[in-house]
Amino acid sequence: MTPAELSSTVLHAVRRAVDAGELDVTVPARAVVAPPGPGGCGDYATNIALQLARPAGQPPYRVAEVLRPYLVGVDGVADVVLTGPGFLNISLGGAAPAALVEEILSAGTRYGHADASDASDASDASDASDAPDGSVVRLHCPHDLRAVVVADAVARVLRCQGALVRVTAEGFDREWTAGLGVRVDGVGPAPGSPPVTVRPVPAPADPLPLGRDAARWALLHPAAHDRPRIGDEHLAQREGNPLFRVRYAHARSRALTRNAADLGFAAAPGPVPDAPQELLAALGDHPRVLAAAAAHRAPDRIARHLVAVADATLPFLPAVLPRGGEKPSAAHRARLALAEAAGTVLAGGLTLLGIDAPDHL
Repeated sequence: MTPAELSSTVLHAVRRAVDAGELDVTVPARAVVAPPGPGGCGDYATNIALQLARPAGQPPYRVAEVLRPYLVGVDGVADVVLTGPGFLNISLGGAAPAALVEEILSAGTRYGHADASDASDASDASDASDAPDGSVVRLHCPHDLRAVVVADAVARVLRCQGALVRVTAEGFDREWTAGLGVRVDGVGPAPGSPPVTVRPVPAPADPLPLGRDAARWALLHPAAHDRPRIGDEHLAQREGNPLFRVRYAHARSRALTRNAADLGFAAAPGPVPDAPQELLAALGDHPRVLAAAAAHRAPDRIARHLVAVADATLPFLPAVLPRGGEKPSAAHRARLALAEAAGTVLAGGLTLLGIDAPDHL
């Protein structure tokens, strides 16, 4: 069960409780599902009971108690645990990895895009797609390299969520296009109504000598209010470099596909009993992260999410291929599909940041 499907399942549980007369509320348009916070458990958690408590005239925990039976036993849901003031913590069944992997591989690097799935239902931001009706989201930034790079990345993320975007800047240097692949739609004061101003803390040094990929990562990985570090650490081919870990995890997943082909088998989504839950949660959370990054104009959320995906992926990869005299089995094909899904998410996220995802590293 994907996050979007789980969100729909939660809403269906609310509708059933209303139809049974146990809740007197209007069924909301969406239910937010996300990885559990501190004190939570399972694969996902939802605050729908807290959202409905006031209109229902009942304490959140009581609303959660009403909803729990309508979720337990649903195909794909293994258990539901109540925590805190009324959070519903949902553990998914064993078929969940196969459905998630199949969705990712079907969508490719567009997994999580608004036109690739109904992932917006799992978003934590009501304005995630901003302008699906054809109106234009206008971004404006000062004559500053980091501001232009951040605006460029924000525009990419907004577009993946279905928005039309126009970027203007107070000034623009041609070498920024050649060196970092950024562009703006207009230079000078932004015309029309006041746009969204993109004004991150400027970089303390020129990042262009780092090259396109490392420079963009150095400017985009920190939050906009943090001062980026511009140094050779972004070029280091070692685990201490987050960009290297992300690209290495992607390259390793691609290498496994090539190695499997040499062994005569290919990926096929299926149950993966030993799949790391943190990896499945990170992959399933990707659509929500993209929607939130668009809504909050924060591409750094994607960068940090990619690091989490990579860190959950790398320990899993050595178990993908057969060892010794083992023959390829359905389990190996399912593990390979999960590894390919992780690589696909990493490639898609890097692309949105304007960073290359090489198959060989």
